[in-house]
Amino acid sequence: MKLIGSHTSPFVRKVRIVLAEKKIEYDFVIDSPWLEDSKVPTINPLGKIPVLVLDDATPLFDSRVIVEYIDNVTPNNKLFPAPNRERTEVKRWEALADGICDAAATAYLEAKRPLAKQNSEWIQRQRDKVTRGLEFMAEQLGETPFCMGTHFSMADIAVGSALGYLNFRFPDINWQESHANLGRLHAKLIQRPSFADTLPHD
Repeated sequence: MKLIGSHTSPFVRKVRIVLAEKKIEYDFVIDSPWLEDSKVPTINPLGKIPVLVLDDATPLFDSRVIVEYIDNVTPNNKLFPAPNRERTEVKRWEALADGICDAAATAYLEAKRPLAKQNSEWIQRQRDKVTRGLEFMAEQLGETPFCMGTHFSMADIAVGSALGYLNFRFPDINWQESHANLGRLHAKLIQRPSFADTLPHD
């Protein structure tokens, strides 16, 4: 399999962590739709990363589709439970984490535009989504060691990827101080090789 993506995208990192946890080998092709010579739009019509190209050349896109596929490929280290209420809870955690990433990335890209063209209200609206998302995330986590209680799951991978992205792009948010329980979870996750080896960087 071939994974197309960048070192900065939290969605790509989420897929890389899952591949590492599942011990699946793959080729990592660095590409970004923001590059002038990007080949991403020719592989994914939506022009987004990550894209997982299967051995039969089928492209899978949207990180949520990709990680669910990967988890079903091999029976080891299952990250999603069987279809039931618990599975829905895991996917809700993932949707929350992905939503925080979407809002943060939108705010970051808007802030990169020339100052005269930036929409400060739009940036603040996205940052407010991040703030509310973190508050809800911390409330839902409580004092449990992992998002789903006592066991590591896809929920933790999604949350860890989102928190890592905020550290990378928005150190001013300082969510560790505001939400100590999220800080403890992140510190625990970063001890795993799958997280340590995929830290975002330019």
